[in-house]
Amino acid sequence: MSESTRVADVLIIGGGLSGTMLAVQLLRLPGTRRILIVEPRAELGRGEAYSAVELGHTLNGNAARMSVDPDNADDLTQWLTDYISAGGWPESYQQHVPISELFPPRGLFGLYAQQRLAQAKAVSTSIVEHIRAEGVDLQVDPTSALLTLDTGEQLRGACAVVATGMFAAARTPQTESTGLNAAALDPWDVPAMARLDPQSTVLIIGSGLTMVDAVVSLEQAGHRGPIEVFSRHGLLPHVRRQPPSWDDFLAADHSLSSPRQLLREVRRQCQLALRQGIDWQAPLDTVRAHIARLWSQASEAHKRQFVRHVRPWWESHHHRSPPLSAQLVARLQEQGRLRIQAASFKGLVPSQEGVAIAVRYRGEDVITQVLGAALINSSGIEYDWRRVARPLPQQLLKRGLVQPGPLALGIAADATGAVLDARGQVSQRLFAMGPPLRGMWWESTAVTDVALQAKALAARLAQR
Repeated sequence: MSESTRVADVLIIGGGLSGTMLAVQLLRLPGTRRILIVEPRAELGRGEAYSAVELGHTLNGNAARMSVDPDNADDLTQWLTDYISAGGWPESYQQHVPISELFPPRGLFGLYAQQRLAQAKAVSTSIVEHIRAEGVDLQVDPTSALLTLDTGEQLRGACAVVATGMFAAARTPQTESTGLNAAALDPWDVPAMARLDPQSTVLIIGSGLTMVDAVVSLEQAGHRGPIEVFSRHGLLPHVRRQPPSWDDFLAADHSLSSPRQLLREVRRQCQLALRQGIDWQAPLDTVRAHIARLWSQASEAHKRQFVRHVRPWWESHHHRSPPLSAQLVARLQEQGRLRIQAASFKGLVPSQEGVAIAVRYRGEDVITQVLGAALINSSGIEYDWRRVARPLPQQLLKRGLVQPGPLALGIAADATGAVLDARGQVSQRLFAMGPPLRGMWWESTAVTDVALQAKALAARLAQR
């Protein structure tokens, strides 16, 4: 260790929402500790998801569902009430709903997370410092963790937490690149879309929430031409509504375990709700609280069954679209401008003008070429760290400090977030939280899930 090496009690690698929420929870605990957050962006609290600047890119959950405080479900609602009363976000009145039912812009949500961090810092004796750099390598010994930055500087911590958030497929280099990202527009880059011919045809790979964002971006850029969307199953996210409460049927019956049993019972409950004139989203939303338990208890075979056969429908029914965005997508479909087609992307095709892709439509054996003026990769999140061509994930895998999580989703850890190395040993110095633990809990990206993880992990780190 050189004389210039900075030392901390906790190194947080990633300053998006996950890392920021962990810092807030550490600041709230008694005692004094030094916390270094390593984040290349200029601001903490935003990360990949909440760096959006367009008002049309909103949360896909209403304010009542998106509190960063695990002890106060109304925290975001209360913050928004004060923010709007002070003259912020005047467009909120256009939604004509109570504040708890608003779907705030993601950029505004990032500001909310930042302010909660600032408030926690103001009343704590602990110190938080933002190191604006990217971690590129990590070494761990029995007493500490040594992080090397892309600046050449090194940081040493009594422990380190991998809080790298989500690797959006559209913005993440792949170890086995198809060249898709090099040829595609960023789904959130409105200025780049504004340079397109407004009447041109745009091709989109993927039909999930990233696609919805891309359509919003195109609309705000003034695009008025055809939009052709290709995804393997051709499923759109359902619109998120505000259903009434429903009995928690899984709380009373722990015998349901296999994907087949769960799917059958969820369908039965949804049909029961519909017969009573109640939105089918009501019983489905009760499943949310049991996902971590069900996933962690499932066998490897059951997990594979779920991912292979149920996942597309789970994603489209559970990860639902905010109402205003869903209305735009529906309107463009009615106008015939937007088409959702069930087809598998097979690669890029050399083209003299525009961009051409090869697809295989569902039920067909032949490969079809489709030509457009521009292409957008909306295939969602890359959870397989072996495919993420970023320095730190690759180095962690190469050094054997981590191993792929179940089904190669994120990385493996124990129930407290302590990372498992390549030999299956539980680390005493390296921890993880949020999206990297996708394989451990399945739903490890939602704000409420990450908030609970942050509180529990902060308590464990403080005990050390």
